[in-house]
Amino acid sequence: MPKQRFRAVKQNKNPQKSTPDNTLNYATSSLKIKAFLTDAFMLLMPIMYIVFYLVMDGREDFAAHKVLGWGYILIPLVLLQSAFMYFSGQTPGYRAYHITLIDEKTQSKPSLPVILFRNMAAILSFVTLIGWALMFLRKDSKTLHDLLSKTVVVQTL
Repeated sequence: MPKQRFRAVKQNKNPQKSTPDNTLNYATSSLKIKAFLTDAFMLLMPIMYIVFYLVMDGREDFAAHKVLGWGYILIPLVLLQSAFMYFSGQTPGYRAYHITLIDEKTQSKPSLPVILFRNMAAILSFVTLIGWALMFLRKDSKTLHDLLSKTVVVQTL
């Protein structure tokens, strides 16, 4: 390999050292919040209704057995969101706002165990609110569950 001249390096005329532009079009925090609210009404509310009135004996029974009731709500929610994300990379809220979930390293759809882990970690992030607050502090709008699962939410348009 010939010795490179300083001027060529300074003017970036080094073709073998050029790196491809792998920048991702990260989804903004406002799009992620809108998608979350859409998913809450389209996925979470029907599950809550079923648990409140069909599985348990009304709101009073749910209030008496809150831990069990929330387990009945969150487990199907995680499984349903994971199924949506595994088959299409998008939940209904993600599809409505043209965002999708991808693996940060391969930039393709994540595997099912990664998606399940991400969605379980999202529940814990939501309960503590610290994981979701990260989205407002980072340029790439990643939440704690995105960092832990090494996934990223990107715009598809």
